[in-house]
Amino acid sequence: MSIYDLLVVGGGINGAGIARDAAGRGLSVLLCEKDDIGSHTSSASTKLIHGGLRYLEHYEFHLVRKALQEREVLIHAAPHIIWPLRFIMPHDAHLRPAWMIRIGLFLYDNLARRELLPGSNSVDLKTHPAGAPLDRHFRRGFEYSDGWVQDARLVLLNAIDAQRRGAEVRLHTRCVAARREEGNWKVQLTDDTGETVEVAARILVNAAGPWVGQFLDDAVRIGAKRSVRLVKGSHIVVPRQFDHDYAYIFQNPDKRIIFAIPFEDDYTLIGTTDMEYHGDPDRVSIADDEIAYLCEMANRYFKHHIAPADVVWSYSGVRPLLDDETGDPSEVTRDYSLELDTHGSPLLSVFGGKLTTFRRLAEEAVDRLQPLLGQRIAPWTAAAVLPGGDLPGGSLVEYQARLTVAHPWLPASLARRWARTYGTRSAEIIGDAAALADLGQEVLPALYAREIDYLVREEWATSSDDILWRRTKLGLRFSKAEAARLDRWLVDHR
Repeated sequence: MSIYDLLVVGGGINGAGIARDAAGRGLSVLLCEKDDIGSHTSSASTKLIHGGLRYLEHYEFHLVRKALQEREVLIHAAPHIIWPLRFIMPHDAHLRPAWMIRIGLFLYDNLARRELLPGSNSVDLKTHPAGAPLDRHFRRGFEYSDGWVQDARLVLLNAIDAQRRGAEVRLHTRCVAARREEGNWKVQLTDDTGETVEVAARILVNAAGPWVGQFLDDAVRIGAKRSVRLVKGSHIVVPRQFDHDYAYIFQNPDKRIIFAIPFEDDYTLIGTTDMEYHGDPDRVSIADDEIAYLCEMANRYFKHHIAPADVVWSYSGVRPLLDDETGDPSEVTRDYSLELDTHGSPLLSVFGGKLTTFRRLAEEAVDRLQPLLGQRIAPWTAAAVLPGGDLPGGSLVEYQARLTVAHPWLPASLARRWARTYGTRSAEIIGDAAALADLGQEVLPALYAREIDYLVREEWATSSDDILWRRTKLGLRFSKAEAARLDRWLVDHR
């Protein structure tokens, strides 16, 4: 039986990030995930790479600084799926005084070095483009920078890079039992067909997200010193509410904030809620009162009001937040803790974390584990691009232009979508195609056989959900009947 250096349980952003970092340092790695890659918390975020402006109110300066430091690192690493975004905060004097917001934004601008992202400033909403969709009593606001990310693809690209660097990735594979034996971990893995295999690893990494405690209880049978607090965050998507490229951050009377963000060209993403969750993380879904809440909070600001009937898509995720015994779910820390158990074969458990800090978390995890394997290779991910991110000059606009010039037969909308989804890996889809007909059957509008084949071959896609909701967001534009047609096509062409 071959022995892996690391067996990572959990294919969310933290597990994929750890697998990538470790494989890049020459460790033998097996990553297993019970479902599709990034199919739970990591693909149900607000899709921001941000420091967390509101965390400053809770004095989490260390967390905010750490996250702010990562924004530009990640933009450089994946400029095809992460890009800068300017946010507008309309000022509501009844909620927070202007001086408090100015101090917060000053800290936000200066807690970490910035090269790509411009700083904050005050805006006159009577003349600023972002003021037009707002209720006319909002006359003043503030503008600042953060980043946007295609979250599910960020997880996927980490897993792809881990595999490229030698890691083995097994999806739809559940870790059902793990025991310490003869100085290693003996682990039982069961796939969707029911087939069970046993593998061995020197170190076990528990990055199971919402299931981190359950995994310790059920599979490892070791009690955890830490615990996670499950907090549900839900989002709604409605037809586009404004014609500019700014995003909004809205303050609300309950002291929470929500975002309204341009989404997939024709839509607006609104969220999030923060609710204590005690159910099965596999069965999380948005509640009617959450939809009503998000509509009501958005309607405090927008002239054009929305209603639950306007919602074209919604999603929910369970955030496994580090339990700091805070009363209000929205105030629970987004920081993380790495708990290392060396009573026998090492076991590292990841508690908490946020999308923006995954790379730092992974780097810290592998730094701690390397000495246990007699290895000390320097960290490397801070200066490395993710697959598809090697754009000319780091410019998505320039790459898209080059793609269009090189392949003038490619429709502009398709070239734009591919550039923003696959980056330079678009070339692997195009291959030797010299005309649109060479892309094969148009299985669904603007979704051709060659792209589907690529997603199955290179990105582990097996279902319409994988393709339409996690590899892309084309599901917004297709009906359930069209999704079913894609599923039939996948079965027929396996």
